[in-house]
Amino acid sequence: MKQAFLPGFPDGAERIGAALSLLKQDGTVTYFLGSDNYFSHKEGDRSGERFALTSLIANRHVRAIELERSSLSLPHRTLMNWMAQYRASGPGSFYADPKPRKPRVITPAVVAECSAQLAAGHTPATIARQLNIGESTLRKAIARHQIVALPAVVIPATPTDAVTASTKGERSRIDAETADGLGTACTRADERMAAALGLAYSAASRFEAAVDVSLGGLLVGLPALCANGLLNGVDRHLKLPAGFYSCLHILLTLGFMALARIRRPEGLRTLPPGELGRVIGLDRVPEVRTLREKITLMANTGDPAAWMRELSASWMTSDPDEAGYLYIDGHVRVYHGTTAVLPRRYVSRERLCLRGTTDYWINDALGRPFFVVSKAVTHGLGDALLTDIVPQLLTSVPKQPTPMALAADPRLHRFVLVFDREGANASLLEALWQQRIGAITYRKNVKDVWPAAEFTDTTVTMPDGVAVVMKLAVRETHLGSILTVKEVRRLTDSGHQTAVISTAHGLDNVIIAARMFARWCQENFFAYMMQHYDIDGLIQYGAQALSGTEKVINPLWREADKAVGVARKTVRTLQAKLGTYAGLDEASEIARKAACLNDLELAQAALDSARAARKAVPRQVTLEALPVEQRPTELLPLNKMLCDAVKMVAYRAETALVVLLRRHLAKEDDARALIRALFVASADLMPDAHSKTLTVKIHRMATPAHDRAVAALLTDLNELNFCHPETGDRLIYSLV
Repeated sequence: MKQAFLPGFPDGAERIGAALSLLKQDGTVTYFLGSDNYFSHKEGDRSGERFALTSLIANRHVRAIELERSSLSLPHRTLMNWMAQYRASGPGSFYADPKPRKPRVITPAVVAECSAQLAAGHTPATIARQLNIGESTLRKAIARHQIVALPAVVIPATPTDAVTASTKGERSRIDAETADGLGTACTRADERMAAALGLAYSAASRFEAAVDVSLGGLLVGLPALCANGLLNGVDRHLKLPAGFYSCLHILLTLGFMALARIRRPEGLRTLPPGELGRVIGLDRVPEVRTLREKITLMANTGDPAAWMRELSASWMTSDPDEAGYLYIDGHVRVYHGTTAVLPRRYVSRERLCLRGTTDYWINDALGRPFFVVSKAVTHGLGDALLTDIVPQLLTSVPKQPTPMALAADPRLHRFVLVFDREGANASLLEALWQQRIGAITYRKNVKDVWPAAEFTDTTVTMPDGVAVVMKLAVRETHLGSILTVKEVRRLTDSGHQTAVISTAHGLDNVIIAARMFARWCQENFFAYMMQHYDIDGLIQYGAQALSGTEKVINPLWREADKAVGVARKTVRTLQAKLGTYAGLDEASEIARKAACLNDLELAQAALDSARAARKAVPRQVTLEALPVEQRPTELLPLNKMLCDAVKMVAYRAETALVVLLRRHLAKEDDARALIRALFVASADLMPDAHSKTLTVKIHRMATPAHDRAVAALLTDLNELNFCHPETGDRLIYSLV
C-alpha cells in the first residue's frame, strides 16, 4: 500500500485553501502547491498576479472564495472578471499591450457648455444627462477645476411644459421589469455599472417627479435628523470605499428605517425597494445583504465610539442646563443565542436571571439619550460609573465650574448624576464627590419615620414644566463615617415616606425632589425604545473574546455559595421545627425535641463547614485563570454601537418634532402617535431644477384635527429653509 505524504508548506508562507500557500520574500511573490514552486513574479507585477491566480482557479487548486477571504482581499467580482478574460482571450491577454485610450470626453466645447449650464444653476446630474456624458466624469472635471462656472447671466423665464410625474402603478411596472437585469428597481444601470467598474465614487442623489410615493412622509423627519447630527460623522468617523451607495446614503437609510419602525434590515424585504429608494434620492434602497455588509464595513473601518462621543458633546452643548442633570440606569439586553457565552444577570422585567449584556444609558430629564455604554461583564452600576461613564462626562459636560470656583466653595458641584437605589451606597457617593460630582438617589433601608408635622405642601415644577404639589421635608443626614447628605422626604397620601438623598448641598429640596421623581422618564424611554426602535435586537451575529485580565465571579466560589445557601436553609427549617416543640412536656415529644436539636447541631456544623469552604475560595478570578470553555465572551460591539447612535439621533429627531406638534395637541402620546403616522404617510415629490426646490406634498391624515396640526408643523419646517444635504435643493412641505 502506498503512503500519502502530507504536503509541506514553506516557513513564513500564508496558507490559502487546502493546497496553496503564498510566500512574499525579497520583493518576490511565490506560489507553492504543497512543497512545489508553482509560479513566481515580482511584487507589484499585476499581470503576473492575474495570470497566477486565474490559472490556479481554472485548474481547481484554489477557490475564489478562499482568495477573497485571504490577506489578498480580492473582491469576488474582480476574480470572476479575470476568469472571464482568461477563458475568452487566454492567459496571454494579461501580458498584452493596453488598448489605445478612447477619445477625450471633456473637450473644449464640452467645457464651455458645462460652464454655461452650471452658471444657469443646473446640477451636474442634469448636465450629464443633457450632454450624454458620465456624471462621475463631469464631477471629476469640476473637482479638478477643469470646468468652472461662468458668471451668471440673467435670462428671462420662458414657459416650459410641466414635468409628468410617474404614478405608483407605472413605477411598480418599471421596477418589476428590471428584475431580469441588475435587479428589482435598479433603473440607474449606467451609474451602477460605473460604480462597479470604479469609474464613479458613488451615485448622486436625484429626485424625480412622482405621485403617491410610499413612506414619502419620512422626508418631514430629514431636517430633524440632520439637525441632531445624523450626517456629522460622514468622512470623519465613518467612511465607505467607492461604490454605488455612499456613507450618506447608508446613514439616511438607517435613519429613515428607525423613523418608519423598520426594526431590522430584514424588514426591507416586505417593502417595495424602489419606493423607499426614491425617498432617499436613489432608484432603490440596498438589499438586506448589502446593507448589512455596508454597516459592518462602516463600523470596522471607522470609529463609531468617537462619533457617539462627538454627538453626545454636541447635544450637551446645545442644551447645557439639562446636561447638568444626567440620568443613568442599566438596561439588560437579553441574549437567546448560542454563539456567545454571556454571564447571567437579573432582569427585573422578566423576574429571572438570564444571559445578556448590560447597557448603561445616559439621558436627560426629558428622556433624550446622550450615549450608551455596553458591558458584557459588569460589576454593577458603581463600577461602570467610575470606570466608563464619569471620565467621558468630565470632558463633555458643558458649563462646569472652574478649579478656582470649586476651591472657593467646598459645596459646589460640577454636575449632578441621578440614579436608582443600586448606587445608593456611601462608598460610591463619596467616590463621586471626591471628583466634585453631585448625586441624587433614593435612600436604602429607611427604618425611622419623621413626624408628619415636618412636612409642608410645596409646589414642585417638574423638568417637563408640569407643576405638582408635594408634602416635603428636609434634613441633613450622615452616611457612613464622614459623608453628609441632604435628605428630602416626600409624604404620600397613604402615609408612606419616600426618602431621597443628595450630595449636592447647593440644591434646594424642590430641585432635588423634581429631579429625582422625574427619573421615570428613563424607564419610559427604555419601554418606548424596546417597542419602537428595537434596541435589544441583534445587528450582527458573532462573538469575540474578552480581555484576559477582566475579573469575573469564580465558578467554584459560586458553587460554594450555593452550598452555603442550602445549608442555611436546612438550619432555618430545623430552627422553625424546633420552635414548634417548645411547649411540649410529654416524654415522647421531649424525645422528638432532642432528636431535632441534635439534627440542628449537625446542620449548624455543616453550615459552618460550608462557610469555611467558601471563604477559602477567591470570590473573583481573571478570565485567563478559567478553563477556555468557561470564559465569557461578548457580542461583536461595533455594529451595535453604530446602530445605537443612529437610533438615538432618530429618537431625538422624533422628540423635536413632537415638541413642535405639542402646541396643537393636548397629550404627548397623541403627538407621538401622529408623528409616527406622518412618517409612514404617502407623499408626492415635485422637484424643480430651475428654482432648486423639492416640494413634498404630504397626503392627508385621518381626521381634520390632525390635518390642522400637521399643516402647522409643516409651516414651521418651511420657515427653516432647510436644504437637502446632498442635492442642495430647498425642501418645501405642504398638505394635499
